Amino acid sequence: MLTGIEEVDWASLGHAYGPADDVPELLRGLASGDPAEREAALDGMYGSVHHQGDVYDSTLACIPFLLELVADPGVQERGSLVELLTSIGGIELDDDEELDALDPEDDEFIPAANYAMAAAAIAAGADVFLGLVSDPDPEVRLAAPCALASLHPEPARVLTLLRERLTVERDTEVRLALVAALGRIALRHASLRAETVDWLDWLARAAQDPGLRLAALAQRARCAPGDIPDDVVPWVTGLLEEIRANARQAAVPGGGRTASPTLIGQVRELLEEHAAGRPAPWTEELLRTLHAALDDRVDDRIALILAQLRSPDWGQRSDAIWLCGGLIRVWRGRYEEVVRLVGEQLHDPEPRLREAATTFLERLFELGSPAADALAARLATGPAGGSRAYGRGRTGGPAAPLPYGTALVGPPGPGSADPDADPGSVPDSDPGFGPDADPGPLGPLGRTGGGPSPFVGRSGRDGALLALARAGDPRAVPLLARALEEPEVRRELLYAMDGLGPSASMLAPLLRRRLAEVALDERLYDGAAPLLYALAAVRGSQAVPEVLRVLCGAPENRRDWVREAALRTLAAFGPAAREAVPDIRRLLDADSATVATTAARALWAAEGDLAAALPAVERWLRPGATGADRCAAAQALGEIGPAAASSAAFLRPGLASRDLWVRVRCAAALWRVSGDATEALPVLLAAWEENRHARVDVAECLAEMGPAAKDAQLVILTELTRRRRHNAREGASGSHDIHQDEKLLTLCRAALARMERGGY
Repeated sequence: MLTGIEEVDWASLGHAYGPADDVPELLRGLASGDPAEREAALDGMYGSVHHQGDVYDSTLACIPFLLELVADPGVQERGSLVELLTSIGGIELDDDEELDALDPEDDEFIPAANYAMAAAAIAAGADVFLGLVSDPDPEVRLAAPCALASLHPEPARVLTLLRERLTVERDTEVRLALVAALGRIALRHASLRAETVDWLDWLARAAQDPGLRLAALAQRARCAPGDIPDDVVPWVTGLLEEIRANARQAAVPGGGRTASPTLIGQVRELLEEHAAGRPAPWTEELLRTLHAALDDRVDDRIALILAQLRSPDWGQRSDAIWLCGGLIRVWRGRYEEVVRLVGEQLHDPEPRLREAATTFLERLFELGSPAADALAARLATGPAGGSRAYGRGRTGGPAAPLPYGTALVGPPGPGSADPDADPGSVPDSDPGFGPDADPGPLGPLGRTGGGPSPFVGRSGRDGALLALARAGDPRAVPLLARALEEPEVRRELLYAMDGLGPSASMLAPLLRRRLAEVALDERLYDGAAPLLYALAAVRGSQAVPEVLRVLCGAPENRRDWVREAALRTLAAFGPAAREAVPDIRRLLDADSATVATTAARALWAAEGDLAAALPAVERWLRPGATGADRCAAAQALGEIGPAAASSAAFLRPGLASRDLWVRVRCAAALWRVSGDATEALPVLLAAWEENRHARVDVAECLAEMGPAAKDAQLVILTELTRRRRHNAREGASGSHDIHQDEKLLTLCRAALARMERGGY
């Protein structure tokens, strides 16, 4: 076994962490008789030799040895090795990444060449996978179909083999893998597509097993999305009911392996926990495939989800929540009934279902209002329905995969995960899970990617409170007051206070006390920024002394960030912050544009001193200022408004900037200080078309312009008729994406109404 492994100069090869001289040990570990050693070796292969899907020269050198291990029936858990080879060789280059289109000096040439060589090397030895479709080990049979569909150079031969194997295979999940592989072949090879689609259509109607019929229907839809039957909703719901009736007594037990310190082991344990107690957990992936094929048929997708949410099977209801997470993230639609039914799941005895419902509702903001009563009732009782007050710490059931990614952080802050987004926005991105994500190749656990994230935190009761607060429901206010008395407060709760209206003013004393307790150390920004945001939201001007303590006591680490956050809060307090004026004035000359311009805004709000405020802003609009500095200055002038009309000349050069955000900020500010849309409107409309992330800012300005923005009427109407959310991204989403798109729609409606009636 592993003949010739010592003849390879591994030290001269590399992987993600340097020289590959540790690879022989990893390869030997894959063949070990010790399960823990095998898992550690596989973890090492994914962690370094095939790190994040990359292919290195050491990866190429491993291929012959991996093929040898796969062919040896004495090696245990070969299914995981088949998956590893499928991942290494299954990366298909885009048209613009083809080797012929790349310059050998291009940075992308070597990675592309490695991917191409890996695919060729594995294809040359892919006959080894042919015999694995009948291997005694069901995990090997589970992995083999995708490997053959992705890597074997004779797809017609594979197609015949897999169809023949389906007639004798008895393992349910393997049968589903065979059907999925047939769909993959049809997608990759146009010459075989029509034949395969016809066969899948026959199987979807003729197979005795309802699970097999659902799998065939999902793959048929995937291969021919333009020809999905009109009766797909009743067809699928009928199949799901049949599956539920047949599988009622066949719940999947929990995982039997001991806990593992490896990443692969942790993922495996979480997936086993996710499937535990469910009669047919595999329906989740079939429905995800079907939803991806339905794409913009939003009404059909909502109808399917509603049917699932009414199912007696909690697993189907959990799947529906996850599927709706992917749907609502990308597509606009009528989700009121969906949200109401998801809210009902908060009272289910199954903790994983409650967790899924809570995490889904956290993302909805104003769209979560149909579930507000259920959220309030959930917060009035314990997790299992027993009465209890808002408790200390985090609560919730066993960790479960999130429906569609993990909410990360709150609104304001520096940086952004999207290169086209506003440079002043928050880094708020997470992996894109859901039916609209690319399923991708097989992962390390024998399931396709794009499913729920196994890396989760527990939402618990604070998640329900966050959802209620983000929905703007005043019933959240007393519960937030209780949460503020806890030793730790989830930071998203503090960022959710800006939509609660006047009733949230009662929170100001508690916020003030917590801000007074924040240490003035290197972690000041992390502790103070959410509290400062919340105090600004509730207009807690009695906290001026505590805000000044933070402003004046900021340490060197992230000092400008701290000062900006404190100054924003003082600006929100307006004249009530008059006692802070001396400290604000001292920062007008700061070396940071964000600090100086925010100080000018705070000074204007507190005292109305234009003579001092305007020069502090204008200096950051002069030639030589950076794009970010000019954006900060333009925003400050826009907030000052008509009183800053004398500064209009400083804004006009920004209308011709190469930086889109400078153009947007300067155009919006020019309108706000001058009241003349002649120069600003063309710039704003051009930015609308150039960068979708600018649309919320532009729409806000258009709504202010009213009749002066009549030339934007067609643009607004077009946006309101689009089904896809303006900020939907492939493979990623942010916790505020839905909220931002709904805000855009609200602003567009307001702008259109003002254009039509000539005023507010």
